[in-house]
Amino acid sequence: MPVIETMIDPNSPAFAQNREAMLATIAQLRQLEHNLLAKAQEAKPKFDKRGQLLPRERLNLLLDPGAPFLELASLAGYKLHDDKDGSAAGGGLIAGIGYVSGVRMLVVANNSAIKGGTISPSGLKKSLRLQQIAMENKLPVVTLAESGGANLNYAAEIFVEGARSFANQARMSAMGLPQITVVHGSATAGGAYQPGLSDYVVVVRGKAKLFLAGPPLLKAATGEVATDEELGGAQMHAQTAGTAEYLAQDDADSVRIVREIVGLLPWNDRLPHAPPRAYREPLYPIEELLGLIPDDPKKPYDVREILARLADGSNLLEFKGEFDPHTVCAHLHIQGRAVGVIGNNGPITPKGASKAAQFIQLCDLSRTPLLFLHNTTGFMVGTESEQQGVIKHGAKMIQAVANARVPKLTIVVGGSYGAGNYAMCGRGLDPRFIFAWPNSRTAVMGGAQAGKVLRIVTEAKQLKDGLVPDPKVLDMLEQVTAQKLDSQSTALYGSANLWDDGLIDPRDTRTLLGFLLDICHEAELRQLQPNSFGVARF
Repeated sequence: MPVIETMIDPNSPAFAQNREAMLATIAQLRQLEHNLLAKAQEAKPKFDKRGQLLPRERLNLLLDPGAPFLELASLAGYKLHDDKDGSAAGGGLIAGIGYVSGVRMLVVANNSAIKGGTISPSGLKKSLRLQQIAMENKLPVVTLAESGGANLNYAAEIFVEGARSFANQARMSAMGLPQITVVHGSATAGGAYQPGLSDYVVVVRGKAKLFLAGPPLLKAATGEVATDEELGGAQMHAQTAGTAEYLAQDDADSVRIVREIVGLLPWNDRLPHAPPRAYREPLYPIEELLGLIPDDPKKPYDVREILARLADGSNLLEFKGEFDPHTVCAHLHIQGRAVGVIGNNGPITPKGASKAAQFIQLCDLSRTPLLFLHNTTGFMVGTESEQQGVIKHGAKMIQAVANARVPKLTIVVGGSYGAGNYAMCGRGLDPRFIFAWPNSRTAVMGGAQAGKVLRIVTEAKQLKDGLVPDPKVLDMLEQVTAQKLDSQSTALYGSANLWDDGLIDPRDTRTLLGFLLDICHEAELRQLQPNSFGVARF
């Protein structure tokens, strides 16, 4: 297989400038993560006084020491809704894919150290996305529950769609995906059904409270007076109601029980033995990804330079390389797994779309997973492009992406604009996983272009209506529009709105892709034991 020969000079001033710019965005990301941890840590004295562990401490006890853990959507809801300072990023949930007793699974913890773990609209969106990931990848789920329930300021936005999370739980159980929930504290109203719909429930003595209506609401509704413990205490649910299967003494004991449950399920026994895969590392240092992307988004670069630092042995077999230079299609391996990659060197031309559509269909036939690397201004525009059938060929590419049955992974490495985002399997085209580099941008178009478009349209309308356009007003309209779109196209804005599953350091890209390809491969092999209705409590 041909080796990619790099044209990058890591000692050049341009490389150094690009590297510094990328490191600055990564530092900003790390600072945000640090702020979140610090905010949660402020609650530690309160948790200590109650004899409880912080949510991240519970999570650390649950996960296998030293095993990989991929956190998901950690910035969901950042500065959205009532999150004024960014401290509620994550939507009230800490979640990711890790290992428990040697089993790869989805783990979710209510972040009760911040705003009591209440769920915002972003938190609900995140929860639904996590369930989608679990179902698509056949991952068991462990939930460490302690939440004040829905954020009542946004109850109307959450209530109706919130039912979808319960429906998903029922469907996961029917699929044969184990769900284990620990109730560490309060689980009220709809929150009580989350453990109720799980397959295995662990409650913590003296701390867990599960009820549809707490004592105040019960008294208001019926006049009945009852204590928390009588109404929904851990002991009652374990010994009388039968809602819980296991009664734990404290947080640490509950995590121990979960690890024992997972260890006793023959989950990995159903998979065929997989011998270790041998593969070669890329010829070029992964560190060089920092300096590849121009500080100025208008400056072009070759996506092959990225692939040279991701592909095993920097080997790549390009598909129709002479047919169109703007859309790169190629076969390669990442950590021993075959991948069909589609990357951009600017706009998607009619020929590029046609080539990509054919390549996608061939990968689907050979059951080769697809990887999309976004750096496109969108589909090529202009008279020539329209006459060459850009709409027809673009539609063909979107058809292929939407209907491909193989796992689709997406990394937004640069710009992702207009319908190019759709054709390259952006969030709306349901990639199995989608991540973004912290310098990337996603928008319907660039801010400057949007400003000019609105100016031209507004000026034309005023002239049509017999008015004299005011250049100052038009200037302001153009500037405000450009600023608004630019502020809504950043990687941070996109991640806050769950346009991706998280922002990543470019240097982690190869490791991440290897992990995701393993997950997808395992899901293809795994045979579940479905039933009709899921597991019910009798």
